[in-house]
Amino acid sequence: ICIVTFNYTFMYILPQLVRPTSAPPHCLSGLSALCPTTRQPLFLRYCYSISAFSCPPTPQVRRGQRTVQTETKYIELMVVNDHDLVRSRRHTLLIVILNTRIVLVAMETWSSQNMVSVGNDPLLTLRDFMKYRKESIKELSDATHLFSGRTFQSSRSGTAYIGGICSLTRGGGVNEYGNVGPMAITLCQSLGQNIGMMWNKERPTAGDCRCPDPWLGCIMEDTGYYLPRKFSRCSVDEYLRFLQQGGGSCLFNKPSKLLDSPECGNGFVEVGEECDCGSHVECARSGGACCKKCTLTHDAMCSTGLCCRGCRYELRGVTCREVTNDCDVPETCPGDSSQCPHNVHKLDGYMCEGRCFGGRCKTRDGQCRGLWGHNSADRFCYEKLNSEGTEKGNCGRDASGQGWVQCNKQDVLCGFLLCTNMSAKPRFGDLQGDLTSLTIYHQNRYLDCRGGHAVLEDGSDLGYVEDGTPCGPNMMCLDRRCLPVPTFNLSTCPGSSICSHHGTCSNEVRCICDTDYTGKDCSVYDPIPDPTPPEGPEKYKGPSGTNIIIGSIAGAILLAAIVLGGTGWGFKNIRRGRYDPAQQAMV
Repeated sequence: ICIVTFNYTFMYILPQLVRPTSAPPHCLSGLSALCPTTRQPLFLRYCYSISAFSCPPTPQVRRGQRTVQTETKYIELMVVNDHDLVRSRRHTLLIVILNTRIVLVAMETWSSQNMVSVGNDPLLTLRDFMKYRKESIKELSDATHLFSGRTFQSSRSGTAYIGGICSLTRGGGVNEYGNVGPMAITLCQSLGQNIGMMWNKERPTAGDCRCPDPWLGCIMEDTGYYLPRKFSRCSVDEYLRFLQQGGGSCLFNKPSKLLDSPECGNGFVEVGEECDCGSHVECARSGGACCKKCTLTHDAMCSTGLCCRGCRYELRGVTCREVTNDCDVPETCPGDSSQCPHNVHKLDGYMCEGRCFGGRCKTRDGQCRGLWGHNSADRFCYEKLNSEGTEKGNCGRDASGQGWVQCNKQDVLCGFLLCTNMSAKPRFGDLQGDLTSLTIYHQNRYLDCRGGHAVLEDGSDLGYVEDGTPCGPNMMCLDRRCLPVPTFNLSTCPGSSICSHHGTCSNEVRCICDTDYTGKDCSVYDPIPDPTPPEGPEKYKGPSGTNIIIGSIAGAILLAAIVLGGTGWGFKNIRRGRYDPAQQAMV
């Protein structure tokens, strides 16, 4: 990790430093040095874990496809500063270069008054803030986080929606403003929640989350360690599972809008540049032969990118990103660009084992296995229990928040999730109340009907059937109701038939054509020959550097170093489209 700070005049980069062997990793104050890449002075003003930090490795250019684990990803972050923060902190700037590529794309400051009620309860504040984001914030980002000068009445300094990244209504969090290091860790934890991580204490056995760092602990541990810098194995697994199940499909796209000024050498192609392979060290690793001082060398078409090989574009049709699940689509090189196309997935409504919804295949069996480890219960369990309207079976809370709603007969498969042979604790969340456990004799056999309210810190109850789950022929769940698919007002792609039967309709409402077909509706047969790559340098507008000026929030992103073995993380917003399966031939 290279941590970069501004004092209005100079930029300081903190590279890898060696601490005395007798000192714990959080004691390095008073050291000074020169950054090996910029030769600029370094000053360590705080005492926290710097010793193990190193500049992020530049991803090596590889031929063809990459996995979700190896491809660099980008977080487009928007920060909102509340009025309490503005009154207390006015003169601090901080930027960060991280392997995680956290990029500030927008900032809003409530200088005169708060635009939402910022109270002592962080969860209520989060809900109000996300509503404000949806209704009032026009800037696009993958996650929008509020920094507040208020101290929340909570054991933690912030909260965020788990798995909410890329969602307009759930992609965000609220955080207390404080000292640089702790505030950055709070942001790191909140972003970790956004990409599917849980607090480590919520795992069934402590051994699953044993932290490899005895000095500083791990980021998602609930133990009060001071400035941890690593994630436990289970946090990494949760993140990868989140990706492989179709979550965070927007993570793989480079941002197109940043807040900071263009700069040659930051690794992003900006206005006036033909290429940018990064610092001298990074260019020496990859791309330097194709790019000199942000200008392409003679006959070079590109310098970096999943579709760039040997300074030339990969041929059209070369797979640059494989599918992660049945609701994903592969991306292939276009033949005239070094960049792999946006990571997209099938539109909502496509058939899989169940139905595709938000890039994931939704089934009751899959949800039961993921949460409790066993399959869904028999349909009769849903009909019997969810129609009663009790804690053991219902379609949610009533308006008062004290009672339970009875499911209508047609909605029973969209209410309380009922499974078989459940363990005592859910794999995620905290068990709230008692487990439902009932054995029913029906049609000459015994049925095992079990369920439980598994509540996450953000208030979400995983104990209900997820939206998008099939509940009948051409029917899907939405808000605990079973609705005909046509009532979802699903969008369609061009063509008299969906993509002319030669492609897949994506969540961008755009056809992803099969090999040898092209056109907006995939109606043009265009077999791929073995052509000479097109001549001329690639001139595309890319994002600016990861230098992120974070105005009044001082060190908010300082240690938000979500570094997992050299894998960059990040996010890019993709507009969700939906698909009308009624127009799909196989439905």
